[in-house]
Amino acid sequence: MAERQRLEDGIQTVLDLEREASDGQELFELSDGDEDMIGDVAKSLKAARERATKAELQALLSGEADANDCYMQINAGAGGTESQDWASMLRRMYVRWAEKSGYKVEEVDAHEGDEAGIKSATLLISGHNGYGWLKSETGVHRLVRISPYDSSARRHTSFASVTVSPVIDDTIEVEIDPSDVRTDTYRSSGAGGQHVNKTDSAVRLTHEPTGIVVACQAGRSQHQNRAKAWEMLRSKIYELELQKRREAVQDSHDSKSDIGWGHQIRSYVLQPYQLVKDLRTNYETSDTGGVLDGDLDNFLSAALSHAVGADKSEDEQ
Repeated sequence: MAERQRLEDGIQTVLDLEREASDGQELFELSDGDEDMIGDVAKSLKAARERATKAELQALLSGEADANDCYMQINAGAGGTESQDWASMLRRMYVRWAEKSGYKVEEVDAHEGDEAGIKSATLLISGHNGYGWLKSETGVHRLVRISPYDSSARRHTSFASVTVSPVIDDTIEVEIDPSDVRTDTYRSSGAGGQHVNKTDSAVRLTHEPTGIVVACQAGRSQHQNRAKAWEMLRSKIYELELQKRREAVQDSHDSKSDIGWGHQIRSYVLQPYQLVKDLRTNYETSDTGGVLDGDLDNFLSAALSHAVGADKSEDEQ
């Protein structure tokens, strides 16, 4: 039923766009040079064009897991408080984007920084095409700014990594040998709940063949956290397999590369000038405040178009 509804919505979008284009042409012919009427027609057609562009991009999200929810893991790089604060800024940026885009966000794991920010956090972003839109955000993000934690007001460069993996649904099977997984339990560090800091309810799973580590402490019991952690582990391993299939993506060892120079996908420069630039697509904007407040659609659209273009080039070759 959900798939049927998505198909009906897609068909209706095309019909609406066709109708608006036809109405716009008729109204323009009837305007008889009326500037106000022509202005209204132009505004309506511009809005229709923007919706058509977005619908075209939606149609490109045809990967086997693109329609699924996703997990997003954010890790601070080397640099202590400055990098941990940057990781926290990235978390806020993605939460704001998700909320603006109609997605539901749940934080399933987080480790606060020693003084400020976060050492790491894992978000569950739920909604149609969540993974399809965010999968291109995997990589290292670089921030350049005057550090608020430096009494000498010097410019600092900080790094944080983002990893996005799809939530596995019933149509995808991922087999994991339990003997390959090490389970550790520890006390939750989050706020709230009568059992927090009293029982070892948080769960960490380590898949020894790949080195993948996942953790969950959002549930009220160890049983809930263990189930969610296994779901996350299957998601991570599936994403690893997807990476191996995509020739345009670096091999799985790059997921363990250093969070630092030479591995970044996007730069956020706040000093000495204002610029956010994606190093893969070369899309850039000086609206740094808007980007950090969740205005990511242009970056996500450019990355999606770039990936599709790369796939076509490989097919032609």
